[in-house]
Amino acid sequence: MLPRIRRALRSTSLILLALLLTLPLLAVLGAWLPWGEGGAQSGAILRAMATTVLPGYLWTTLWLGLAVAVGAAVVGTACAAAVTLFDFRGRRSLEWLLLLPLAMPAYVTAYAYTDFLQFSGPLQVWLRATFGLEGRLLPEVRSLGGAVWVFIFSLYPYVYLLARTALGERAAHLMEAARLLGASPARRIRSVALPLARPAVAAGVALVLMETLADFGVAAYFGIQTFTTGIYKAWLSMDDRLAAAQLATVLLVLVVLLLQLELRAQRRMRFATGGVGHAGSTEAQPTRLHGASAVAAWLVCALPVLMGFVAPVLFMLRPLAADWSVLPWSRFIEWAGNSVRLGGITAVLAVGIALVLAFAVRRRRDALTRGVVQLVSLGYAVPGAVIVVGLLLPVGWMQAAAPGWGLPAIITATAVGIVWAYLVRFCAVALQSVQSGYARVSPSLDDSARMLGVGSLGVLTRVHWPLLKRSTAAAALLVFVDVMKELPATMVLRPFNSDTLAVVAYQLARDERLGEAALPSLALVAVGLVPVILLSRTLRASSR
Repeated sequence: MLPRIRRALRSTSLILLALLLTLPLLAVLGAWLPWGEGGAQSGAILRAMATTVLPGYLWTTLWLGLAVAVGAAVVGTACAAAVTLFDFRGRRSLEWLLLLPLAMPAYVTAYAYTDFLQFSGPLQVWLRATFGLEGRLLPEVRSLGGAVWVFIFSLYPYVYLLARTALGERAAHLMEAARLLGASPARRIRSVALPLARPAVAAGVALVLMETLADFGVAAYFGIQTFTTGIYKAWLSMDDRLAAAQLATVLLVLVVLLLQLELRAQRRMRFATGGVGHAGSTEAQPTRLHGASAVAAWLVCALPVLMGFVAPVLFMLRPLAADWSVLPWSRFIEWAGNSVRLGGITAVLAVGIALVLAFAVRRRRDALTRGVVQLVSLGYAVPGAVIVVGLLLPVGWMQAAAPGWGLPAIITATAVGIVWAYLVRFCAVALQSVQSGYARVSPSLDDSARMLGVGSLGVLTRVHWPLLKRSTAAAALLVFVDVMKELPATMVLRPFNSDTLAVVAYQLARDERLGEAALPSLALVAVGLVPVILLSRTLRASSR
């Protein structure tokens, strides 16, 4: 009888956890149900949007995604091929420098370029004063083209990382075999390297597209009408929850399609990289470049680092060096404290949930456990705008059904709602890191502990935990950094008078106070550098 009760409690706990982390998605989808708030109106609302705003949102989103996908694929693949297949002066440094744009939130890059390149920015002012010119001398930064530029040089590392891994495992060996068969360098790249990297590039492009679709800061700041900005406009400006829910559903469908593309590409990557041992791949060395070829390879790798990290950081340092007095030093500590507090709370809760789920999967890989883990893993692919709508819709339903009930106020007026949204989105990050740690823990340790009479809790605390400390620390760090940079959910769900660094940076930039926005923006970049440095160290260690 007791084992049955334990199994029932375990199943109930897993189901409740899955509901907690998938409620926003269920609420968005529930807006379409016939008995839902908008069941009778959903078709009419969608038809009305189809004749007004929906074509513009769809057209702009598709063009933005297509241009960013092509640009990120070209830049990321070219850099991966350069540092993997060739050897030239500075290659070792560029291998990790190419990761630096990961530390730059895309909206921070957008603020930096706008401050420097806009009509009243220092570059155009200097050009007009030096050459006696008038009017606008450079294209408008706040445009679809400007957004494409920002996204390409902010997100190409996703493609670079995956393509570099795929090429590093087999490319040098197969390229050497093709050389021995008489193939020219161009043919070796075209016929061997690029087909080998194609699944990895597809997976990286899918990740880039998901980040582009989920973005709010760049699109809103540049005035681009994408699905994400449309959702916030429908909810906050038009006060139309149903229209926001319909747009969120369309965006969710696009994200699911991209997620399927990424999963298919990941399966093809496992197939493409199997069957060759490490010894075979390390026998062949990258081709040594000299002269103009070495310079060209160096420029191919240095340009993305310059455009995606060095230039934006220098642009933001300019107002700091010019006038320190305009910076909001007195409020900076408060904003940083709010960001750190929310990041710390979310990191602890996310790691705790990840440990529970990973331990449950290790103990019993039944259908329920695997299903809950898969549902939780989907959270990171869901845009923050969709999560916000999914959390606020039930709040509206509860307020309409029971006006005096205090639960809606707890969600919207305290940190509960925003931490909930963070957990929905970032538990997947913690779970992936903890599961990777569990993959290195031998199952024989569990068997030995049970033979010695250690219970399940003892196995977790006395056997697993000492071996998972590094993985859980990495998981907490990744979640903490992601929370610090999160903008859409934070901007809507944060408690009153609890601004974070990301929100303040966006508000100051929106108010054309770009000099003051430099301080919180640089703080976000500094925080983002920590996991990037750890990642670069891991890659260097694995390549030795």
